[in-house]
Amino acid sequence: MPTPVTLNRAQVVIDRCLRLARFSEDQDSTRRTFLSPPMHDCHQEIARWMEPLGISFRIDAAGNFHAVYPATKPDAPRLLIGSHLDTVPNAGAYDGVLGVVLAISLLEELQGRRLPFGLEVVGFSEEEGVRFGTPFIGSRALVGTLDEKLLNVCDAQGISVREAIANFGLNPKEIAQAELGRNILGYLEFHIEQGPVLESLNQPLAAVEAIAGQSRLQFAFLGRGNHAGTTPMPLRYDAIAGAAEWISAVERIAQSSPGLVATVGKVEARPGAANVIAGEARLTLDVRHGSDDARLRAVEDLVRQAYEISARRGLSVRENTLLNQPAVALDPFLTGEIEKAILKTGCKPHRMVSGAGHDAMILGKKIPAAMIFLRTPDGISHDPAESVAVEDVERAIQCGLHLLDHLATSPEFTKG
Repeated sequence: MPTPVTLNRAQVVIDRCLRLARFSEDQDSTRRTFLSPPMHDCHQEIARWMEPLGISFRIDAAGNFHAVYPATKPDAPRLLIGSHLDTVPNAGAYDGVLGVVLAISLLEELQGRRLPFGLEVVGFSEEEGVRFGTPFIGSRALVGTLDEKLLNVCDAQGISVREAIANFGLNPKEIAQAELGRNILGYLEFHIEQGPVLESLNQPLAAVEAIAGQSRLQFAFLGRGNHAGTTPMPLRYDAIAGAAEWISAVERIAQSSPGLVATVGKVEARPGAANVIAGEARLTLDVRHGSDDARLRAVEDLVRQAYEISARRGLSVRENTLLNQPAVALDPFLTGEIEKAILKTGCKPHRMVSGAGHDAMILGKKIPAAMIFLRTPDGISHDPAESVAVEDVERAIQCGLHLLDHLATSPEFTKG
């Protein structure tokens, strides 16, 4: 039978997300980057919610928040539940944070009942890549890939990841201790969809079966700067015009390839004056697809187009790959159990591929990982207008509790 809907606990989750959104580096909007001072406030607030449960917390050397709800037996394996606590600039209140707050709600709803496995709430210190230009710093520490090269990357103020960790009061020499041990059964992440698919289907929840691979590149089209009023059109080597033609090619190729999304998110003209033909145009490219082969073919085609357009216009081009993240298939057993749990809430199960990257794609390289998406009203995310429906949050709580009950009686899961 479907679980009856009660909205009080769901409203508590929403109110808590809004409370965390107030901890920000900016006065009038939400921005909380890797180990910025507001992250201390965020940790303390979450810990305060856990005090009635008798659960203490710790912060690992990468700044990740951890709190363990014990199992029926000491030293039992654990299931991680969480998401990230950092945000983009001018953020909404739910991206990442909702997954951590929902995890706490599940612990509260257990009302002291123990399971054959422990539950570890994890709030990752960094997922968005805003401060250092590299995402997943927090989850990389748990899988052992937060290496010396990444620790030496600097932000816009010249502060390295290593220095940021030390400035937060942590010891970067203890990074290796953050790596997961062998007693972890898996990882579960609740997250808003950040897109319009579930709303178009009138579905509150979905099981995520895979996370699309991502390629991020930088391009620089190089021409010749000159006077905008005295240089005839046929004699120009306009970098921004070449870049604009290439942007149209990006859109055309993405629209003709099912499942592919490609975005030029940043364009910078140099010298950037109204009366000067641009001698240089710098752009970013983001390409995603559930199939690595399809994604890499598209990237190859777009790079080739950039060189062909440049050659025809008398320009030159430079390209640099920043990220080449393979697609990740999430754990089929956990995904199937999530579908059963969704069905028990009275909703129709639905599977989908996530176009956005998540910590689950990093954890999934080492342990079984799964995700549950919540509908995003109007598909809006990474914006203050980001929202969730209280009814959908309630369904997510129900789904999580059903899932924990299923896993607690599953020999396939509890054997580790």
